[in-house]
Amino acid sequence: MKGNAARMGMTVSGREKARRGTRTWNAPRLPSAARGIVLAVLVLASAAFVFVPGADAQVLQPAIEPAPTAAAPRPGPLVAFSARVAGDDQRTRLVMEFEAKPDFQVRYLDGPDRIVIELPETAFGFPPAELDPRGLFKLIRFGSAGEGRSRLVLGLARPAQLDLAQSQPAEGGAGFRMVLDAVAVAPDTFAGLVAKTDWVRGAARGGRLAPATDKQFTVVIDAGHGGIDGGAEGIDGVQEKDVTLAFAAALDEKLKAIGGIRVLMTRSDDSFLSLSGRVQFARDSRADLLISLHADSIAMRSLRGATVYTLSDKASDSVAASLVEQEDRHDALVGADLDGKTDLVAGILIDLARSETRVFSNGLAGKVVSSFEGQVKLINNPHRQAGFRVLQAPDVPSVLIELGYLSNRDDEKLLTDPEWRDHTAGLLAQSVKDFRETILEAVR
Repeated sequence: MKGNAARMGMTVSGREKARRGTRTWNAPRLPSAARGIVLAVLVLASAAFVFVPGADAQVLQPAIEPAPTAAAPRPGPLVAFSARVAGDDQRTRLVMEFEAKPDFQVRYLDGPDRIVIELPETAFGFPPAELDPRGLFKLIRFGSAGEGRSRLVLGLARPAQLDLAQSQPAEGGAGFRMVLDAVAVAPDTFAGLVAKTDWVRGAARGGRLAPATDKQFTVVIDAGHGGIDGGAEGIDGVQEKDVTLAFAAALDEKLKAIGGIRVLMTRSDDSFLSLSGRVQFARDSRADLLISLHADSIAMRSLRGATVYTLSDKASDSVAASLVEQEDRHDALVGADLDGKTDLVAGILIDLARSETRVFSNGLAGKVVSSFEGQVKLINNPHRQAGFRVLQAPDVPSVLIELGYLSNRDDEKLLTDPEWRDHTAGLLAQSVKDFRETILEAVR
């Protein structure tokens, strides 16, 4: 017992080191009286959560909410000071011990199969070896998932679900334990859990992808190309950079007229910004949406109409692949950095962030296509996927809109027509408004 107490305890200075990112262990406990006072305040400030059992209960739901108290919120991150994992390929238990009660949420993800535990901001103050994978868990990762939140990622050796997932007081009342019991399930059962995972609600509770109701919804408009990079050129000499800038200005006006939307532009004049610079601008602006505007040319001159692109590792068709190659070539010709920007978020969590973001991106794409139908000429299968670099912000939902093709004479005329531009910008602004209302409704 004495060894276990020392292993699970931390001094005041140990907790401070953990909050700064320094992992500390094997330190003595706080005196029980002082620790009891701290824990009493923290327990009063925390909400009770219960696990809803069953195959479709991947989300932890709040129990009876406590009455508001005058206690100040707990400063700084949670501290997880101990962890352990045990089991076999049929059932595996993971226990993580915290100073205060952790409110958390469970989500399921495939490709590869994973169980994702969403946590408030947490300082992990134990050695990584305490969570060496075993049993059903072939990979265990944990760390920051953005401002105010952390994640525990359980890579699965075979399909599994959490049969138990709850916070409970630790023995002796010294802190709380998060207990996760995974059991092996059939592939179809796991696929059902993935399908029922609610990414919108999950982002709203812990992250920044879903906008908070107390801040303005921020949209970044990216007018493609600019400066030395003219982009595509039309049959009559129209340059893509001029088409996108004019449309961006029209969209900016329409969005601002809606109200409650903060609109920023990556460029408002004839200046150059690299593709990675545009992505970083959106992230630094804490954008809720990035809309990148383009009007390319293509060898198939008969092709015309608008297209909405969202991110995918693999292009959905040969046209999409060709356009991605063309955009990267434009960036390279003016000396832009083509190296991957994996430092944008912690590398171990970038795939999860992008999975979450793609749900939002696809939602906006659907709104745009619906608003354009019958009003704006669309190509066949107008929602397509490709690996455009400007769409690769892992935590900013993004769409790239090809307004039309400058290689088609009819499209070129429309793209320079002020009346068409004003009408189409209005439709696009309305789709953004509809999307915003959908997300805010989910948050409520």
